[in-house]
Amino acid sequence: MALLNRPRDLRRLWLRGTRRGLHTKRPTPRRSHVATLSLRYGPPCLLATAAAGYLSTTTVPSPLIRPIHLDAPSAWTSWAPSALTGGQKRGATTSAGDAEEMVNEQNTGKPGDQEAPPQTRVAKEDNEDSANGKGDNASNSAWQTIRGSFPSPPDLKSATSIGDTIIDLVIPSWVKVLPGFIRKLQNELSMAPGSLAEEIWYDANNPEANPEIIWDASVRISNELCQDEKAFRSKRAQFTKAALARYLDIPEATIHPDDVPVIAMCGSGGGLRALVAGTSSYLSSKEQGLFDCVTYTAGVSGSCWLQTLYYSDITQQSHARLIRHLKNRLGVHIAFPPDALELLVSAPTNKYLLSALVEKAKGIPDADFGLVDIYGALLAARLLVPKGELSVSEYDFKVSHQRRFTDDGSNPLPIYTAVRHEIPLAEQSGMKDRIAAEAKANREAWFQWFEFTPYEMWCEELSAGIPTWAMGRHFDKGRTVWRDNGLALPEVRVPLLMGIWGSAFCATLSHYYKEIRPLMRTLTGFGSLDAMISERDEDLVKVHPIDPASIPNFALGLRELLPPTCPESIFEQKNFQFMDAGMSNNLPIYPLLRPGRDVDILVAFDASADVRTDNWLKVADGYARQRGIKGWPVGAGWPPDDETMEELQQDLDKAQAKSEQQAQSKMEAAQDKDTEEKKKSKKKIDLGYCNVWVGTTEERVSDTEPPESKLVEEDWELMHPTSGITVIYFPFLANSKVPGVDPRTSDFMSTWNFIYTPEQIDKVVNLARTNYSEGADRTKRTVRAVYERKKKLRLQRDKDDKEARWRWKLSQGRVRGTRVGGSDQGDQFS
Repeated sequence: MALLNRPRDLRRLWLRGTRRGLHTKRPTPRRSHVATLSLRYGPPCLLATAAAGYLSTTTVPSPLIRPIHLDAPSAWTSWAPSALTGGQKRGATTSAGDAEEMVNEQNTGKPGDQEAPPQTRVAKEDNEDSANGKGDNASNSAWQTIRGSFPSPPDLKSATSIGDTIIDLVIPSWVKVLPGFIRKLQNELSMAPGSLAEEIWYDANNPEANPEIIWDASVRISNELCQDEKAFRSKRAQFTKAALARYLDIPEATIHPDDVPVIAMCGSGGGLRALVAGTSSYLSSKEQGLFDCVTYTAGVSGSCWLQTLYYSDITQQSHARLIRHLKNRLGVHIAFPPDALELLVSAPTNKYLLSALVEKAKGIPDADFGLVDIYGALLAARLLVPKGELSVSEYDFKVSHQRRFTDDGSNPLPIYTAVRHEIPLAEQSGMKDRIAAEAKANREAWFQWFEFTPYEMWCEELSAGIPTWAMGRHFDKGRTVWRDNGLALPEVRVPLLMGIWGSAFCATLSHYYKEIRPLMRTLTGFGSLDAMISERDEDLVKVHPIDPASIPNFALGLRELLPPTCPESIFEQKNFQFMDAGMSNNLPIYPLLRPGRDVDILVAFDASADVRTDNWLKVADGYARQRGIKGWPVGAGWPPDDETMEELQQDLDKAQAKSEQQAQSKMEAAQDKDTEEKKKSKKKIDLGYCNVWVGTTEERVSDTEPPESKLVEEDWELMHPTSGITVIYFPFLANSKVPGVDPRTSDFMSTWNFIYTPEQIDKVVNLARTNYSEGADRTKRTVRAVYERKKKLRLQRDKDDKEARWRWKLSQGRVRGTRVGGSDQGDQFS
């Protein structure tokens, strides 16, 4: 007992016993012994578990094993619905579908099918609609549309007669629980009392949940930037000045605000490939210090998803967190039924994901409800829900809420893009010659670009826009059209916009054929088929197999105020139909060239499917000429490696010979010229990982085309006083330093692939980071050269202004502020 007198002795005694127990514990049985124990006690334990499940459930005990996909939630409904097991029932219970029908029959015309109660402005009488015969017929039809979009639960009663064992071998396990999820989703969208749809629609008419529904909005008709963006630019300039000092290692006190270049960074379309690669490129620029110098970011398709996630509470404005989030969420297909349906029917995610569908179906009955709406909800379920699927932020589901990250200027302003396909058939309907009318419509079809920022939705061709929080409401003659209850609709939710921004499947038949054309080259008779389709390409470019999504048109009633170049359809169609901006240009260059943004340096990360043949920088030349953009580097992009038909015909005419000797001499000359051209073209065509062009602001008075801009090879080329916009282009190319990864040949990098494993994400991230490192130093030198050029021009302007003031004073007879001959003392006669 003497050892127990002091606490230290007690501790030693306890440790001694612990060590003894560790070394005297019975060793683990051998493998054969373990197998014996599992055979002896395994079946009884399994039967006991099955019996416990049978007693604890009200449905048939058919345990289902849910496949685990990365961060798939562990909570999973355990048992299959009765429809999967031959219709056997343990009691006289009523199914969910029968219960819904009974509730609907008992509550016909009750609050679940009515408009939200009047809260402001015009209050309706209780039975006003019913007396007028209006009611909710339009809304009910919309509900039939949205509910009909979800398939009915499959009936597997006949399949159960062949035995559960065969079903387990033939049918995936998730198919068995699919009817229950679909039935639950239909119940939640039924608008019955207590349903989720009723709760969503009540909040849509609640100013405390959506304050914008009581805010008045008007269409702003102007080519200038909105006041909110101007205020952002002034605040952002303070951050970019400090960031430029760190990036270029220059004392901040020596930097004049006018010398800081306005830098814009943009990412291309390309689905999840563009999302992952763009995130890695942005992260690399952030680590180098360039991203903090950026004023604008812009995106198309997958790059719009990148911006949506970056300006969310999920990533907290961290590209590193964004990559970790993608690893957690991209291992499951967006349309994998169990995971997608569980998020759509389970709290708390279901309310946020389905709000866009409910508000559109109830608030805009005349808008088409289609595949883009479902696609957007599935995208949001996979991308806007963090790992764990419990901490969803309501602020991530409105674009206008992103201004909480930009109002103080601490982050760049994101620009999202979409296009509207204008096919002016109506204008040619009065023409007598049908062929001429069709030909004119083919020539005049074009895409109208719309941009979305946290502040404004705006269209350059209309020279008009509306506040972002007003998207989704109806306008007439530039003012809000209030609903019968005196309220407007809430802002269009992010899930619907994500579907619009990435709706590449809404392409025309011409775009579809261009995608599959390389795969069809091996088919027999492809030449004649290709010729036949090519002849009708002008017709295919007008046909969209899948309808784009709809948003109310804010230009109705503004015929006299909008530019005369606006098409007639703008003033007649109630809704805009938007689609992926990649149909027009897979790089969001056009919004960044908008007057007033004054971009000096444009950094473009191109992760398109085929950066060489698409050549999106080259496509921007026509826009720059049409809009009169000064300083755009005409000819930037991949040089063409094939001759046109006209050039080929000219070469053939020149090659014709009248004699054998002339033919021989021309043959030898052609061979020598071909050798030289190959050497030049090889050096000319291949672009590197980082390519720089600079435009010119010089004005030319000539009918000839301006000379194309050449690749910048020396920094002094950027210092010319007439230099314009500088473009830094990073194409997503294969790199020998990252073996086994090629964007053109790796199957998982297809635009239509929606599953990326963590290992595949690491490959894409490493390739993008390696490519950026190849041009990191050159990018910094380019930014420094543009800064030095702006500084030199400012100093020259200041010198010229000072000299001009001095000359004016001399012309007025003033020296040192006093007029020549003037004196405070007067003369000798005064």
